[in-house]
Order: sequence, then structure tokens, then C-alpha cells
Amino acid sequence: MRVGFIGAGNMAGAIVRGIVTEGTVPPEDLAVTSAHGRSAQALARETGVDALTDNLELVERTGPGGVVVVAVKPYLFAEVLEPLADALADLDSLVVSLAAGLTLDTLGSMLAPGQSIVRVMPNVNATVGAGMAAVCGNASATEEQVDAVVGLFETVGSALVLPERLFPAYAAIAGSGPAYAAYFVEALARAAVRNGMPKAQATRIAAQTMLGTARTLLEKGVAPTQLADMVSSPGGTTIAGTVALEEAGFSAAVVRGIQAAVDRDAEIAAG
Repeated sequence: MRVGFIGAGNMAGAIVRGIVTEGTVPPEDLAVTSAHGRSAQALARETGVDALTDNLELVERTGPGGVVVVAVKPYLFAEVLEPLADALADLDSLVVSLAAGLTLDTLGSMLAPGQSIVRVMPNVNATVGAGMAAVCGNASATEEQVDAVVGLFETVGSALVLPERLFPAYAAIAGSGPAYAAYFVEALARAAVRNGMPKAQATRIAAQTMLGTARTLLEKGVAPTQLADMVSSPGGTTIAGTVALEEAGFSAAVVRGIQAAVDRDAEIAAG
């Protein structure tokens, strides 16, 4: 499998590093381009992949059945894809989109009929190898192609196949979630500062606690409520804090925030 990346920004760079580090695709079978060339050249020097200067050259280099990952801003997709449509169709390439908000139907309108397309929504945590990605293929994408894309994104975290209709909910918890989690870490740290702890120390403790909690949930397979019960003694400090959070509307506020993100996604999609 040969893979080409159109765009060499933070997300594309993280994925390329993950692929090379994991050995999923050898560097000689990877190529990147970027708008001005500098980021592609820097990534090539770091990872050993090829930096090209022309998107059509990149498509041709991936060869028949190759994977072309488009990692540019959503508003640039039509400008980037339409000149490549014939070449992508002739080579039976798999086009992978990382653009938020561009549906499979919208992407298909920029390409030849029957083009295999996989839509992926990664999140910012891919930059530290702990990302979450949702993957969905169109009717022309085979199961093997979708599985191959899942494998690429598992090099920088976790990836799963998800129906496109669930992408707004996914984006609200995985795409926006890091912002909410960061706010929670900040709130925990502020509470500790209020009680005399230095801010930097409090932030480190809160962030590590979030990391450890996530790992415990994923690796031990316990439900969130089970983990909460594990650290809640009758009449103890944790249950006192939990009750206070619920009295302040903690769970309801989180659900309302996620719903607001989903609703806003629908507004943007509707134009």
C-alpha cells in the first residue's frame, strides 16, 4: 500500500510519524505535499518520507489502488480535489478526507462518480499518539479499504468505524471533548489553588489524574459509575464532592454542552 498526504500540517504530520514509527507503511511508500513546501520538506527530513511539490505527481506516485489522504482546510477541498478527479478515478485511488463538516456526499460531488472515499474525523490527541478517530466509507469503498484506513489511524491512538449519521455526536465528544476536559482540569487546579497548592503543581496532578482515569476505564473495562463507586467510601470525601457537583447541575450541564455542539453542527451543515 502506497499512501500520499496532501497537506503536512500538525494532524498529517502526527499520522505520518505514527505510520512510520509503527512500521505500518515503509517511508519509501509514503509521500507528502504542502502548500508552500516547507512543512512537507521538514516532515520528510524527520521521517524519511518523500516530499513532493505537485499534488498530481503525488497521486500518480501512489499508483493504482493507492491511498490519498487530503489534510487541508475544508474550504480548500474543491480547489484541491477537482483538478485531481480524473487521475484519482483512472488509478482507482482511495480518497481519505480529514475535513470536519464535509459529508461523503459533498466529497463525492467534487470527484468522479463511483470514487472510493473514506471520511475520517481524528482529534487533536493524535499529536501525542492518543487520538480518537471515527471512520466511515461511502458505497464505493470496500470493507478492506475501510479496515486499512482504521489501521493507519490506530498508529496514533484508537479508531473505529462509525455510521456517518453519528458523526455529529462523535465530534461533540471526541472533537470538542478535549476542550471540555481541559476546562475540567483547569477547574480542578483552581480548586486546589484555592486551598493553597501552587497552580503548576495542581495542573500536573489534575491532568495526570485524568490520564490515569481514562486508562483505567479503557484497560480494565470498568464502567464509569463502577470506577466512581471504587473511590467513594460511605460518608467520605468523594461522595460529598460528587453530591455537591450533582446539586450544582454537573451532569446536566455536560449533556447540555454536548447537545449545543451537536445542534451547532447541524446549523453549520445546513448553511
